[in-house]
Amino acid sequence: MRAIVLLSGGLDSYTAAAIARSDGFELYALTVGYGQRHARELDSARLVARHLGVARHLELAVDLRSIGGSSLTSDAPGFDVPRDRDVAAAADIPSTYVPARNTIFLSLALAWAEAVGAHDIVMGVNALDYSGYPDCRPEFIRAFEAVASLGTRAGVSCYDPRPSGAPCGRCDSCLLRAKGFAEAGAADPLVLR
Repeated sequence: MRAIVLLSGGLDSYTAAAIARSDGFELYALTVGYGQRHARELDSARLVARHLGVARHLELAVDLRSIGGSSLTSDAPGFDVPRDRDVAAAADIPSTYVPARNTIFLSLALAWAEAVGAHDIVMGVNALDYSGYPDCRPEFIRAFEAVASLGTRAGVSCYDPRPSGAPCGRCDSCLLRAKGFAEAGAADPLVLR
């Protein structure tokens, strides 16, 4: 079983990767250099990948600095990393949020998963102390799972499709697909065709 693991080098991604490895997955680590201030995390990701013995460690450069909107990718005045903030009481999204970062990362992981035949993507996000980042919420992850099911070759596969192209609903592939939609709380639009 192959899995793509988004590996930042931080505690959450390291822990998620270690759990996946202990569950028997062959790990393909993806680290994204997105123009972040704390480039030290790239070195940490390399060390973690070596320690976990990943099958391959792919590093991609996707520079998000020109998009802006985050203190993690900008040195501009007014984009300082917040310090000494009461995170428990904070209701706003902090300036360290990078617009659509996890959406971008998951999309890259999904593309690589298709290329290497991996059916699982592992991402270490934490819904308990996520600083208000909207793309760390469980509902975001569930929504991306639905996108992955709809937008990939694996998502529309069926071993014995109906003449209309709709899934048969009974083969192993369809049963796994139905389980994914059920877990995501979404209706499979191909079943209705």
